[in-house]
Amino acid sequence: MRFANPVFLVLLGLIPLFVWLYFRRSKNRDASLIFSDTSVFKGIRSGFRARYRHTPMILRMAALSIFILALARPQAGQKEEEIITEGIDIVLTLDTSGSMRAEDFKPQNRLGAAKEVIEEFIKSRRNDRIGLVVFSRFSFTQCPLTLDYGVLLNLLDKIQIGMIEDGTAIGTAIANSVNRLRDSTVKSKIIILLTDGINNAGKIDPPTAAKAAEALGIKIYTIGAGKPGGALYPVEDPIFGKRYVRMDTEIDEALLEKIANETGGMYFRAKDEKGLREVYETISKLEKTKIETKEYANYTELAGYFLLPGLLILLTEIIMSNTIFRKLP
Repeated sequence: MRFANPVFLVLLGLIPLFVWLYFRRSKNRDASLIFSDTSVFKGIRSGFRARYRHTPMILRMAALSIFILALARPQAGQKEEEIITEGIDIVLTLDTSGSMRAEDFKPQNRLGAAKEVIEEFIKSRRNDRIGLVVFSRFSFTQCPLTLDYGVLLNLLDKIQIGMIEDGTAIGTAIANSVNRLRDSTVKSKIIILLTDGINNAGKIDPPTAAKAAEALGIKIYTIGAGKPGGALYPVEDPIFGKRYVRMDTEIDEALLEKIANETGGMYFRAKDEKGLREVYETISKLEKTKIETKEYANYTELAGYFLLPGLLILLTEIIMSNTIFRKLP
């Protein structure tokens, strides 16, 4: 219980003062006779009126206390909070071309490290719809926008190199990702594109796809994955079995930076697994889910429950003062 006007509770401090004034006044009004011997009165019992003569005063003070409490407006209930969340629509666009086999993100290859970091990124998000697009020579949607992260993570785990013909169609991948977001009604829509190569396939050039994203208010974060200077790449030799060859890392950083800048995003270069993890953590901090808290007070006024007993007590006091405890002039 709370009081809407607690300042009136100060008036309760007057009750002891009124009681003191009452007894002082009563003492001054009491009639007295002087006797030399009071033994004659020992067997006489005081009457009902004498024993309960202070009852009207007690009732009056009780009624006054109740009226003061009512004036302070007692209320019952509680405050309620309504949390409104506005999630972000995110499409994770992942390169699955053959060059993602390069093992410069030890202890895994580039794709393995990317899948692990993306899994952590997904688990860190709340209330965001997330989709998954993969690409090599072509692009397809591995998972449409969803809030079911369990399904999303299961489909992420199934991604592997070779599921699409080799190549790097960055423009097609962006166009496919934009298509996933074109009907989205949320304020914040982003694409996080990771690649380790240059655009060498597809019918849509990356700048055209980026302009489509910009027109729809879609922000693109681009990530170039791979160590500068090249990396060891495993190949299967029919005679010698598995062996490693050094392969140059070819990333069109100028293109990726242009795509990011034109759409309001950022370009990052990840040279190892630690760097890749830091990139996704940075993006996660930049793109936060909006959470709005509204507080409502839901209180019931209780003053009415105090007024009725107070009036009844006051009425009882008035009746008793004018009947049983009436004083003759």
